[in-house]
Amino acid sequence: MSNHLVEDASDDNYVMDILDITLTPASPRLGHPLRWEMDSRLKETVDLTRVTCRVIMKVGPMKMLDKNYKLPDLLASMGTSLSGDLQPPAGPWKQTWDLQIPKTVPVARHRIHLRARTGDGKNFLALDIPVVFTHRWVTTSDHIGSPNRPGIDRDLSWSL
Repeated sequence: MSNHLVEDASDDNYVMDILDITLTPASPRLGHPLRWEMDSRLKETVDLTRVTCRVIMKVGPMKMLDKNYKLPDLLASMGTSLSGDLQPPAGPWKQTWDLQIPKTVPVARHRIHLRARTGDGKNFLALDIPVVFTHRWVTTSDHIGSPNRPGIDRDLSWSL
């Protein structure tokens, strides 16, 4: 995978083999768009409207979210939708989604675990996404938050 942010946690028992995921920009920002491009291979035909996704979002040891979504509903909550064949056959499968990162996500270091199953209960995909959401700003007096200052990826969750 070319993107160090998204970790494929699946094995050979999963229906989807992820070949590559590219995020643009590489570091997501709160309230800003994010393009997700995924190149994969399906081992069998999948009804994408019946895929169930479990999303667990943690900040440190605390769960901020633990919720199940149908794939179309999860994508809709991020401002996009499924495109193309909703029941793609076995073989190469590519998807591009233009997502909107909600502004309401807390500023912190997050660990997002995404686990998905097909409508008939087979493991579809498993992704781990460690991401740091920060507010980046520059003040003329002290340069706190300056992109050139070391430690910009520090956890600013204490400032909430």
